[in-house]
Amino acid sequence: MNLFDFLAVAVWIGVITSSVSLLRGLRQSQPPSLGPAPRLHDLSEAAFMAGGPGAVVDAALVSLLCDGRMLVGGPGIVQVRPGVRAADPAERAVLQAHQGAPSGWLYQIRYAAMRDPAVQETGDALAARGLIATPGGRHRWLRHGVVQAVVCAVGLVLSLPLSFLGFVLQEDSGSFHVPFVVEVFPVLLGGIVVGSIGASRARQRITPAGAAALRHIRAHYRADLSPYVQTSLFGLRGLRDPYLREQLVPAARGTRLAAAQSHTRSSSSESSWPAGAEVAAVVWCASSDGGGSGGSSCGSSGGSSCSSGSGCGSSGSSCGGGGSSGSSCSSGSSGSSCGSSSSSSCGSSS
Repeated sequence: MNLFDFLAVAVWIGVITSSVSLLRGLRQSQPPSLGPAPRLHDLSEAAFMAGGPGAVVDAALVSLLCDGRMLVGGPGIVQVRPGVRAADPAERAVLQAHQGAPSGWLYQIRYAAMRDPAVQETGDALAARGLIATPGGRHRWLRHGVVQAVVCAVGLVLSLPLSFLGFVLQEDSGSFHVPFVVEVFPVLLGGIVVGSIGASRARQRITPAGAAALRHIRAHYRADLSPYVQTSLFGLRGLRDPYLREQLVPAARGTRLAAAQSHTRSSSSESSWPAGAEVAAVVWCASSDGGGSGGSSCGSSGGSSCSSGSGCGSSGSSCGGGGSSGSSCSSGSSGSSCGSSSSSSCGSSS
């Protein structure tokens, strides 16, 4: 065996060891499922599965807007009717966020409600039942998979000049050896595939049991096309009402801006948010199943918006087209034109 043969053996050992470690780590980091077939308890849990805390808040906003308890004037300023009561913890989080917000901007209220403990604890409950992965729990294996795939790809490229060098040395010695690229090509290609698949699996927030539970509740509500139910099951992607999309899609896109503003207030200690809210990191961010609303991500700007490795999306919203940032209703007319616009198609959603 020459030097290149020893190098090829080292490459095989290194890639196989790294791949086994990656696959074992992914299997061990998979949260255990409790019981034979875990089920989602309500639509708030379904919304969290579909799009994280942002989807939970979006569903609550849809419910509040549809029955007229909350009104939105232009552009995106929220008003709450006097004496309004919340029907569930998510709605309560929205109303509390409205009370503590420095202004009536919908995107700021949405972000503050996402950070509310009642909304965040929904993710804790789902993780405890093995339906979603804990934030940051698989970040190590995501990084491992990406690094392995990149290193193997670089090694595959470098194997070509090394093969040429070996061919030159082979002519001098007068003996024949298998080209280095041929020796390492199978294991390096396998390392790229395993690393890529492992990184993809590490990015997945929803476990197989969680995916089954989400499919079950979607099948249960298949016939209910009300905006609240569709938003709970599919995030903003399932929202078809043009008035609601005009309000909520820009608000989802503004989540990163709200995160940056919150971080600025936290740094200057001049925040108007409720006490302690400006320093509370969003643990649960986007946990989309791939078909939900990307707008549930909490954004990446602002140190307080997400803790490291929480799996936040890098985009404010990927819900598709939808809506301009402003409403056609002025603040003074929101009770009539906006209210009638929303109630016409939202009457059954609350």
